[in-house]
Amino acid sequence: MKTSDIRQKLHQYIDTAQEKKVKVIFAMVEEIEEADDHWQDEEFINELKRRENNYLVGTSKTYTLQQSVARAKKAVKKVKTK
Repeated sequence: MKTSDIRQKLHQYIDTAQEKKVKVIFAMVEEIEEADDHWQDEEFINELKRRENNYLVGTSKTYTLQQSVARAKKAVKKVKTK
């Protein structure tokens, strides 16, 4: 399906959708817009570059996949017991 067709279908849907659904769609679009803003944020980009540099020079603490999974399971277990 071409983008122009998708746009047309979205317009039709929004024009006829219930108010509640329109509000949900709007909230989703707002969330997407906010997520895209990170790549325009100089502070965010600089932090990513700093972390990448620390990783490349070996000064960052890193974890294996197994260690990461174990830490995640431990955190989930801790949350479930509360």
